[in-house]
Amino acid sequence: MEKLFYSISEVAAMFDVNQSNLRFWEKEFKQLKPKRNDKGTRFYSPEDIQVIKQIIYLVNEQKLTLDGAKRKLRQKKDVIAKQQEVVERLKRIKVELQGISKALSAE
Repeated sequence: MEKLFYSISEVAAMFDVNQSNLRFWEKEFKQLKPKRNDKGTRFYSPEDIQVIKQIIYLVNEQKLTLDGAKRKLRQKKDVIAKQQEVVERLKRIKVELQGISKALSAE
């Protein structure tokens, strides 16, 4: 079951990034808007998680700078989401095929 909100520490662990990166990206990307309580604690929604996935995809997979990632997110958010989904699916298939190959070579 998917949670409604995630803490900054959960999100940082989910993507293996520093909490400071998440706070920085919040300033840089207007699409990233975690909710805050009265104490200022951030709570990330599933939509925020999706934006973070897209930022990581653009920076790590597409090798864009943060400025390039900002431009891309403003222009083609739905296209990026589809590309990112395809890349994630292909990575899972690759792992599965490697497992099958390993099992076949062990016989």
